[in-house]
Amino acid sequence: MFRTALASLMIVTQLASPAVAQSTKEVRQFQQWVQQDLWPEARRAGVSRRVFDAALNGKVLLAPTKPNAQAEFGRPARYFGANTLNYTSREGQALLKKHSALLTRLEKETGVPGQILLSIWGRESGFGRVKIPQDAFQVLASKAFRGERVVDFRAELIAALTLVEQGRAPKALKSSWAGALGQPQFMPTNVAKFGRDGDSDGRVDIWWSEADTLASIAHYLAKHGWQRGRDWGFEVSVPVDVSCALEGPDQGRRISEWSKMGVTRVNGRAFPAKEARGEGYLMMPAGRHGPAFLVTPNFYALKEYNESDLYALFVGHVGDRIRYRMGDFSAGWAKTDTLLRADVAAMQRGLERLGHDVGGADGLAGFRTRRSIGRWQEATGQKATCWPSKAIVQRLK
Repeated sequence: MFRTALASLMIVTQLASPAVAQSTKEVRQFQQWVQQDLWPEARRAGVSRRVFDAALNGKVLLAPTKPNAQAEFGRPARYFGANTLNYTSREGQALLKKHSALLTRLEKETGVPGQILLSIWGRESGFGRVKIPQDAFQVLASKAFRGERVVDFRAELIAALTLVEQGRAPKALKSSWAGALGQPQFMPTNVAKFGRDGDSDGRVDIWWSEADTLASIAHYLAKHGWQRGRDWGFEVSVPVDVSCALEGPDQGRRISEWSKMGVTRVNGRAFPAKEARGEGYLMMPAGRHGPAFLVTPNFYALKEYNESDLYALFVGHVGDRIRYRMGDFSAGWAKTDTLLRADVAAMQRGLERLGHDVGGADGLAGFRTRRSIGRWQEATGQKATCWPSKAIVQRLK
């Protein structure tokens, strides 16, 4: 499974230590919560006792593992491994032919190109071939019982129960560690909101129907801002006198203006006229140490599916490989310092103390962190790289 889980989980199965004994007490509280708190709400939502008991009776509370303070900071190049890129591109090209009529119809209806739908499908579930391993009700109930987003996951749990009650989901419902369902990896509330019948059989089946899966992804993106007729973005060359700190969706300008600043496509072609008139945004996922892009609002529609910059970039890039048989990015990923997430988080807190908005000290280098590094570097007379390093961590932590 490709979607990053919200938390890493394990089943409490032993009684060998005080810590586990305390967890066992929590398990009893969980079981009481299921029957006395959750059941009344499920009943009000129209869930029968039969469906409720089949879904939740005998379920064991899943306990979150502690975050690993020594986790290594992820470098973007790892997200674009050759095996994953080649497999998703190759299979996507075959499916582009297989589903040509369906994809043409979906693009006409929603504006979303078929290669983008295939790329998401491939990333989320390996085109439906990856086994979805977890008991959805165990995952959702555990997260709804305690965690950072109990209200959200409670709603997702009720939605999942309702799907089974209405016959719109398998009784033995499987999910990711995050509670996502089916081939498009929709959260339960999104199945109800955005699921679509792509094969006109009168029902929505994102578990077994390829047509329904593709139609549902298309509808989701259309409802989350996909702009008909625009691309997702272009790999570009950024001159040294154009600051990498100009990155971000809140610093957009017409693509024609970026072009006047010297930002050019790596293939030497001019930007399409319809794109030149539209707004574009600088995106440099590894700062000056990797490829750079001008992205369109459609890039941010992809981020509505998964908030990661790298996810959206993967989807757009693989889509290009599927449809246009494109190769790797022109610019490579330079080798950068190996850092721990704890070190990056300490650096982020240092930048926050200086008044920078890094988007939260989470040990990840999102665009706010990248450009904050660049702004700090420029303010202190350094060459802006917009990327963390051991030297920067030492100065700012």
